[in-house]
Amino acid sequence: MGLPRLVCAFLLAACCCCPHVAGVPGEAEQPAPELVEVEVGSTALLKCGLSQSQGNLSHVDWFSVHKEKRIPIFRVRQGQGQSEPGEYQHRLSLQDRGATLALTQVTPHDERIFLCQGKRPRSQEHRIQLRVYKAPEEPNIQVNALGIPVDSKEPEEVATCVGRNGYPIPQVIWYKNGRPLKEEKNRVHIQSSQTVESSGLYTLQSILKAQLVKEDKDAQFYCELNYRLPSGNHMKESREVTVPVFYPTEKVWLEVEPVGMLKEGDRVEIRCLADGNPPPHFSISKQNPSTREAEEETTNDNGVLVLEPAQKEHSGLYECQGLDLDTMISLPSEPQELLVNYVSDVRVSPAAPERQEGSSLTLTCEAESSQDLEFQWLREETGQVLERGPVLQLHDLKREAGGGYRCVASVPSIPGLNRTQLVNVAVFGPPWMAFKERKVWVKENMMLNLSCEASGHPRPTISWNVNGTTSEQDQDPQRVLSTLNVLVTPELLETGVECTASSDLGKNTSVLFLELVNLTTLTPDSNTTTGLSTSTASPHTRANSTSTERKLPEPESQGVVIVAVIVCILVLAVLGAVLYFLYKKGKLPCGRSGKQEM
Repeated sequence: MGLPRLVCAFLLAACCCCPHVAGVPGEAEQPAPELVEVEVGSTALLKCGLSQSQGNLSHVDWFSVHKEKRIPIFRVRQGQGQSEPGEYQHRLSLQDRGATLALTQVTPHDERIFLCQGKRPRSQEHRIQLRVYKAPEEPNIQVNALGIPVDSKEPEEVATCVGRNGYPIPQVIWYKNGRPLKEEKNRVHIQSSQTVESSGLYTLQSILKAQLVKEDKDAQFYCELNYRLPSGNHMKESREVTVPVFYPTEKVWLEVEPVGMLKEGDRVEIRCLADGNPPPHFSISKQNPSTREAEEETTNDNGVLVLEPAQKEHSGLYECQGLDLDTMISLPSEPQELLVNYVSDVRVSPAAPERQEGSSLTLTCEAESSQDLEFQWLREETGQVLERGPVLQLHDLKREAGGGYRCVASVPSIPGLNRTQLVNVAVFGPPWMAFKERKVWVKENMMLNLSCEASGHPRPTISWNVNGTTSEQDQDPQRVLSTLNVLVTPELLETGVECTASSDLGKNTSVLFLELVNLTTLTPDSNTTTGLSTSTASPHTRANSTSTERKLPEPESQGVVIVAVIVCILVLAVLGAVLYFLYKKGKLPCGRSGKQEM
């Protein structure tokens, strides 16, 4: 045992090339290589760890160690560097006065040991381990769109995660609802593989397989890639995905929209729902109130029964049937009562009341509803609320009381559910005119449209005192509007136009005075109109003191008024001029001190 030790010691001292004999005390072990870490594409700085004296760095050889074989890549002679032919020929350069060798455009293939060796005063070498890193791209996750049945006997593919172009191979971790997944026999299996690209980078593919349950229908799955860079450990996460989970139906039920109390006229949708995936085939039936038998209703393509507009006849008992097409098992829902609230047609009695002036009238309103009703009476012309309740009492009727009254039957608990009925009250009396007299501005030889309105019960008829084209239009059962189309002539300007309303109880007349238009003097008032038509006053502003005709005074001439105004202006102008002239001559004192500034 002593002879080999002596021989080895001798050879080590002579050549420094004797291999290390393990377990022999007193022998120096080869130091671990210096570690240099860089990212792909960057520049690696390889510092030679020899003595920094100029003599030691003037003669240096650089090698790359690949498969335990030294390959010369660079040499330094007298401080000048020269690349050796090969893969590093164009990527090496000297820096730091020859103490550092720079390797540019680092690739994964450069991950190896580099060695520098000097020859003075005796052979020395320094080893450098180059580590290369590259962050993978964002992980791409693809979910199994076909879905997974819960009754599967073995784990099914949930999703696939791919991380491209990383170095070294990243580590993948799968998560469900934020919790990491681990291999579990017959429950969870993770299958990973990697591919080496021509660039030396790795593409990692990981497939998650699992047995899922019904509660996993909303579970969020994602993958995480963990990798290292010179700066430390990092990770990238994929987006979250949900895999379709198929499970049998256990319960079927009905859903009605809108939620709450329904009323006639609403759009109502009745749909079936189930807790299975895929949902079963649905059908909706309604119980016949006469036979108590279920009758299938017609639904749209989505299996939804649409009631539009909903009517009270749609009220009843509905039920849904869900048919599983795989097992051909039909599941019924619980019957559900549907109530469409309504208000029937409103009835008013008497339906067409007629009364004499001074008498009384009682109007009664009736209606039916699925809910409690409230009644109120409104005046049709004004919208004024006259009474809250089904009965309206009218006493000491006047002519003004004639016209429309509306009964409104409503359900306070359901906004918008109401019905109304209009009744016209007729009060006997001679005709009333919309106006007694009116002035109309016209042009000679123009076609003129004149209108005249009258009311009364019985409804009057209207006649004109001049020839022309006439037409009548009923405004309501007691009111009529007559229109006259006539040519303006000098004779018509002189006589004016009269319209007379007549009935069995009397007659009344309105007069329209025609005046030629003069734009400089035209100042129409509330009793004048211009153009081709005349205005008619509201029936509530009628001037009807009697039902007999009376002679109206002739209108004052507009020309006389204009002349009088002009004369007054001229007189004032002359008087002012005289006073100013006297003031300038000093003959008109303006105060105690004589002249004053004007």
